This record gives sequence, structure tokens and C-alpha cells, in this order.
Amino acid sequence: MEEIEKIDLIRSRMNVGYREAREALEAAGGDVVQALINLEEKVNTFSEKIQNRGHEFMGQLKGFLHKGQETRIKVKQGDRTVFEVPASLGALGLLGILASSELAVLGALGTVAAMSKNYTLEFERAGRKPGNGEAKPGPTPGGV
Repeated sequence: MEEIEKIDLIRSRMNVGYREAREALEAAGGDVVQALINLEEKVNTFSEKIQNRGHEFMGQLKGFLHKGQETRIKVKQGDRTVFEVPASLGALGLLGILASSELAVLGALGTVAAMSKNYTLEFERAGRKPGNGEAKPGPTPGGV
């Protein structure tokens, strides 16, 4: 079997380009079966890496969502809470605004309306309230 036929065989079996098939054949010393085995191991290793990265990403996403459930965003007017949502839902809303120009315009209009009515945002983490071991801001040095 000629070298070009071996390369074509490797290409058709492993769905790779000429260069990769030729390099695999050369690395295997001209042995087609060994070249196929080497390419297969390379593909499996790559797939395992992708799968591990996917599991790692999902773990991070779950952690983010869990932390987002602990943290709440409150819209307040004075001492009165007008609106309250988990931080993870607020983050999804922000992504929606970034993805859609119509939502961005609505968000901007809502922000202007909230500013005109003296609304404030408050972030509260479950189990943590001011005076619960958290440092409170004190006077700045120099009495300013």
C-alpha cells in the first residue's frame, strides 16, 4: 500500500486532514493501525479534557447560583422595601438587558424613574445584618 493510500485510509477513518494523518503515520513508523490507535487516544484525551472542563464549569455555576440565592437585592424608598429579588435573578436580568436593546432602553428608563423617586439599592446576604460582626464605617482620619 502506498503512503498516499495509507493517509487516505487514516483520513477517512478518523476524519482528520492530510497533515494530521501524515504526521500520525510518520509517528507510527508507517504502521496504519498504530497511527489509528494514536489518533484515537489523542481524540479520547481531548474529549476527556472537554468533559472535565464542563463538569468544572457546572460546579462553578451551581456555586454562583447558590451564593446568589443567599444574597438578595432590595429596592427601597426610605425604610420601605419596594421590591426584592435574589441576586442570581438580578444577574440574569442584567444579562437579558445586555442581550436586548429594547430591554436596555426599559432598564435605563426604569433607572431614571427610580432616581427621580429617590429609590436605593441594598444588597443583603442571608444571615448577615449590620452589627452582626460586620465592620461599620467610622469617621475618616482628620475628622472629615
